[in-house]
Amino acid sequence: MSLTLCNVHFTQQPERIVWVSSPLAKLLNLNGRKTINVKLGRDVVPAIIRTVKRKGHHLFLSAGLRRSVRIPKSGNVYIANADNEEIQLGPLIGVLTDGSRTPGAPFGPRTGFVRQLLAMGQKKAYMFAFTPRDINWQQETVHGWFLDGGGGWIRKVVALPDVVYNRLPSRRAETSSAITSLREKFVKRQIPFFNWSFFNKSDVYTLLDKDPEALRHLPESVNNPSSENIKELLEKHQFLYYKPTGGSLGMGIYRLTYHPRRGYFVRYRRGSSNVLLRFSNFPSLMKMLRARHGVGLSGYVVQQGIRLIEIDNCPIDFRFHMHKDGSNDWVVAGIGAKKAGRGSVTTHIKNGGQLMTPEQALSRTFGDRAGEVLREAKDVAVRLSESIERNYSHTLGELGLDIGIDRDGEVWMFEANAKPGRSIFKHPALKEQGRASLGYILDHCLYLSKFRKKDES
Repeated sequence: MSLTLCNVHFTQQPERIVWVSSPLAKLLNLNGRKTINVKLGRDVVPAIIRTVKRKGHHLFLSAGLRRSVRIPKSGNVYIANADNEEIQLGPLIGVLTDGSRTPGAPFGPRTGFVRQLLAMGQKKAYMFAFTPRDINWQQETVHGWFLDGGGGWIRKVVALPDVVYNRLPSRRAETSSAITSLREKFVKRQIPFFNWSFFNKSDVYTLLDKDPEALRHLPESVNNPSSENIKELLEKHQFLYYKPTGGSLGMGIYRLTYHPRRGYFVRYRRGSSNVLLRFSNFPSLMKMLRARHGVGLSGYVVQQGIRLIEIDNCPIDFRFHMHKDGSNDWVVAGIGAKKAGRGSVTTHIKNGGQLMTPEQALSRTFGDRAGEVLREAKDVAVRLSESIERNYSHTLGELGLDIGIDRDGEVWMFEANAKPGRSIFKHPALKEQGRASLGYILDHCLYLSKFRKKDES
């Protein structure tokens, strides 16, 4: 496949004509051809082809051709041809999310992220955002949101995209029959769709249950544990985390601790306060949990506690933001170190946690060994991402791994998120990593949409 960036221009002719600059025609082996099929997304339209003497890689599309193939705008974009019969513009990349009625913010609180992503894609692809309501399956079109030249929004009808990046924000909506059907319709049309859905906390442990590479780095855990399971693990490990399988932002998490002489302790967050309770015996502890969450205690996972590195007696954990790149390899895009607030059961910033760079955190805990520990943690994060992908039945392109490092430098994974938040990139020292993350999303969309040269496939 020949692949190059070209500059697309529009002309006013009503016929379906495409003019190709001489250097581009030579590169694409189009000299001597009288007609060509022009493709964008799922749309393919035949056109008269002519060569124009102009330096550089330029394409001039007539108004008639532009309307037929629904080219959304002029400017730089890739052009590909697998043979001399067809040229394809694009890729046409769709970012699937949810809408809002806020003026100037069509995607509510996600608008800023979507705008950044689309702005990065403007010079390489036709990138747009859309909601499930914007799809017309009968006509195989999408009424998408594009950036205009001034940073505002403009809507255009385009063909179904070459690839879909899923950023639907609601766990509940994703489990609906409508969204399940939507995903299946894209797959049926052989349109790559990543990331498939949110993970529940238990999903990842089930996926990796028989993967020796991953199991080395997973704390012992039990889904929907009985009181006997909890008591056994408490006596074995001295402390556990007890958390909802579908939760986020640290909501509903308990830290359970057992001291043979002092009894049982529970930490959790209630409103804006951290709570610490002591129980003289195990049945009293279980009575409290059942009072708060029902007799069955279903939808929870209990997990071995790890003695993490600490600063000022506050545990530290790490968010590794992972991406697949343009070569389909897993890479570490960014790392945020999170220091727990005093008395907090989690390191979440909203619960009093503090965001640091990994270098800051590790240099204070490992000194001269900090670089070595960080390199090992990065290697483990890549191997864990590969393990998750290997055992997952859908397309993955992005993961957020919650990683802990114990006092011996051993690396542990507590959770994996298929649609990670981006709060770590708000740290001034991590803004560049945030931009790199956007670049990886674009590069992987190019890979999945097959806009790559033969030696890159």
